[in-house]
Order: sequence, then C-alpha cells, then structure tokens
Amino acid sequence: MKPGIHPAYGPVIFRDKAADFAFLTRSTATSDKTVEWEDGRTYPVIDVEISSESHPFYTGTARVLDTAGRVERFQRRYGSPA
Repeated sequence: MKPGIHPAYGPVIFRDKAADFAFLTRSTATSDKTVEWEDGRTYPVIDVEISSESHPFYTGTARVLDTAGRVERFQRRYGSPA
C-alpha cells in the first residue's frame, strides 16, 4: 500500500438504537461522538438506523410478496403479448 493516502483504520462502535444493539469493529468511518465500551475504553460511536438485529430479513419478520398473482392480474388486464 502506498503510505499517506489511506484513511485511518481503527476501532469504532456501530449502534442501532431501535434494537438497543451495538457492536465493536474496525472501520475507516469516524465520529465526533464517543461512548465507553464494555472493556472500559472509549471509542467513537456511529448510530445506524438498521442492523442485523432490526432488519426484517434477519429477524424473520420479512413479508413475501405475491408476484405470481400480480403477473397474472396484469396478463388478464392487458392481455398476453402472443
């Protein structure tokens, strides 16, 4: 890697306030806000709206759309291009 052109890569906490969930990882993203983590050290924190704890796909609350019914209704309404 070329020195001096890459952003600083360090520990940061991503926090999902809706699900009351946070995790510590490494990232180039930074923040002015800080929070004390479980190990007693202070890290920058980035608040996110969706995480794996609140996303419908990962929580199992995702809804499946009836795409076959929509296609059939479209075909009935506008006819099939035969």
